[in-house]
Amino acid sequence: MARYASPRHALGISDRTGRAYKLTNMRLEWNKLLVGKDEFEAKQPQLYPRHVKPDPQALRVSRPDRTEPAVEVLLAFNPFTSGAAGTTVITVTEPGHNRETGDTVLFRNASGIFGRDSAGADGFFPATINYATGYSVTKVDSSQYTFDVSDSGSSEVSGVVARGGGGDASAGPITVIP
Repeated sequence: MARYASPRHALGISDRTGRAYKLTNMRLEWNKLLVGKDEFEAKQPQLYPRHVKPDPQALRVSRPDRTEPAVEVLLAFNPFTSGAAGTTVITVTEPGHNRETGDTVLFRNASGIFGRDSAGADGFFPATINYATGYSVTKVDSSQYTFDVSDSGSSEVSGVVARGGGGDASAGPITVIP
């Protein structure tokens, strides 16, 4: 079996500068160079990259975005306003409605619109507003649209500008998905 000499008195030559050092004072670098203590350089952190963990926002089972079906929307208290005398047009206040001219809207649970003029009560009955096949609307702006009750075959006309509809009125598509 081979035996090696003790490095106690041995000298070593630096691989970097060529200087002589006591062999016991020399260090072996990560790149296998034997250098003196004053020349020693530790391994750079870039050579030990951290393990990249998975993205915490990624989903294991992802699904594509979908278009939401039209749903029934609860309207504010008394959202309907009748027009001037002799008109069959009703204005609906629904902020942020996203409806376009020509869309069909069905109103549900609306009470009538009743006002008073010099001749007495006037307005539209609930059955007229809650017409079973809905109304084609005309967009006024982003918070209002109008519809004409004569589309339902009703002969009712407004005699005075009045607000109504109650607190349970809703507007939505002809069919509601449960």
